[in-house]
Amino acid sequence: MSELFDAVDALVASRSPLPAPGERRRLRLAHGLTLDEVAAALQVRRATVSGWEAGRTEPRPPERDAYARLLGSLARLYPAPDPAAPAQEAERPPAAEAPAAPPEPRTAA
Repeated sequence: MSELFDAVDALVASRSPLPAPGERRRLRLAHGLTLDEVAAALQVRRATVSGWEAGRTEPRPPERDAYARLLGSLARLYPAPDPAAPAQEAERPPAAEAPAAPPEPRTAA
């Protein structure tokens, strides 16, 4: 019976949703990880991780499970920005003021 449950768990894990490719990249960069570091940890090539982040390919088990675990941990550390929140306007330096015009010369009345 345990074998059946293991098989079912494997099916569910292989279909567990991963973040969108752009979010995968955002999470990696948020933690300061390089493609090479992620590739080494997952024992895949750098180009493989790059393909996952670009949406050209999708990971397959067993790498998919490990990648999902990594991304899940990073998502808890670096939650996605709330799309409903107003965008923060970047602070701009005050506009340079035009120099004051020289005073008009006074004429004797």
